[in-house]
Amino acid sequence: MFERFTKAARLVVRDGVHLAEQDEAARIEPEHLLLALLKQDGSRGTAVLAHHAVTTASAQAAIDSIRRRGGLSDADAAALGEFGIDVEAVVAAVEQTHGAGALSGTARRPRSIGPRWRVPFSGDAKRVLELSLREALARGDKSIGDEHLLLAMLKAGGVAAEALTSLGVTHENVTTYLRTT
Repeated sequence: MFERFTKAARLVVRDGVHLAEQDEAARIEPEHLLLALLKQDGSRGTAVLAHHAVTTASAQAAIDSIRRRGGLSDADAAALGEFGIDVEAVVAAVEQTHGAGALSGTARRPRSIGPRWRVPFSGDAKRVLELSLREALARGDKSIGDEHLLLAMLKAGGVAAEALTSLGVTHENVTTYLRTT
């Protein structure tokens, strides 16, 4: 499948792996791919994100906020609020007892001995890669670009999709933008 990836898409995957290694993350997550996409210049995927005024800083802040709540979306937090559950108060209480970021689920993986330490892809990240192929096929494209990775992140759901949605980026408006450019 990687032979169908454009240079820009390969760079996103490579840089996502590198970001996960720098974070000493247990797995490569879609969030790493999103942040890697934001590092690129002049690609279709970065043009879409620039059009929606998404920056690395805003994406990182949105990811951190969602992770801090244990992955709960704004809609989940609002729904719990209707039952009288203040998610922010719960998170604050957990962090007071167990430390900052206790609900974030960002487990660190101890490094193996030697320079060839590799971080595996999470199931969600693998799903994004698979969905990117489906997005390319659905659009009639012969190769998989970083814009297909972006569409796949939005379709796969999870922290990266929630972060993008909170920044005003949806599958529908990305599709519309790509159709008009």
